[in-house]
Amino acid sequence: MLLRFPKDDTATHWTSHVKSKMIHYGLGEGRIRRVIKNGTRREEGVAPNTVAVMQRNDTPRRKEEIWVMVQEAKKQQSNKTIKHGDAKLEALRVSLCKPKMTIISAWRYPGISKPGKAIPIPDDVMEELDRMIAEGEEVQR
Repeated sequence: MLLRFPKDDTATHWTSHVKSKMIHYGLGEGRIRRVIKNGTRREEGVAPNTVAVMQRNDTPRRKEEIWVMVQEAKKQQSNKTIKHGDAKLEALRVSLCKPKMTIISAWRYPGISKPGKAIPIPDDVMEELDRMIAEGEEVQR
């Protein structure tokens, strides 16, 4: 299977951690975006200012959940003054002030987790997240 890595755009930043987990768990960019957009449950993430979103991925043979950890950056203020009435400049100003979302991690959880409990994060993912938090790498953007 050929997997193309997603590229950063104006609204989304993909960490190297999530890219490695995409390979490990066989998840594509579209599937991760779909989980974020149409997640059935949201829980507070283990990293500061993060949210974990879950979507069920059941088949007749197995029950599983796909989790994605996301951090939304604070809104950036535009320093430019723009005359009212110029639609193109107004659209540019709005896009500059739009918050940027950082996708930190994604994983598959076998089984059914209980709502309100601690998020079921595999040990290898948790160790790498702890290392990233300790180093301040990409999570605190």
